[in-house]
Amino acid sequence: MQTVSDVMTRGIRTLAPTDSLTLAAQAMRELDVGSIPVCDGVRLVGMVTDRDIVVRAVAQERVDVPLSEVMSEGILYCQEDESVTTAIASMRRQQVRRLPVVDREKRLVGIVSLGDIATKSDEDDAGAALREISEPSEPHRGGQSAASGPAGGGQTV
Repeated sequence: MQTVSDVMTRGIRTLAPTDSLTLAAQAMRELDVGSIPVCDGVRLVGMVTDRDIVVRAVAQERVDVPLSEVMSEGILYCQEDESVTTAIASMRRQQVRRLPVVDREKRLVGIVSLGDIATKSDEDDAGAALREISEPSEPHRGGQSAASGPAGGGQTV
């Protein structure tokens, strides 16, 4: 049985909850990634994504804030000794493409992504998982958008 530890990416960059939104955006640009784990010491406390930055900060004109105000909390993770099959099932259920990986003491040890699974795993299930994770959902069209008037703005195509 292949474990998450066999395929995950190690040595990942983390940020602290007190780090700035700007630092997170710069790190994402430099690393060419869309998310960075947020840790309090060695403990995983959240993730900050490019979407978090846009929706929870820029769209609300709050760019000078610490990550603790915009990061996603209550995040999903897997453990390094879990099977790759279990990690894929979790990704499917939650419709995510990557999971932080923790050890038994809940210390962050890496990230496993569908790309890791597709390129490093013996599993043939990565393509099927990607299809299920990527199922489109309908956008929320209620309310007003300051940028485009009624949400959705423009023409519906």
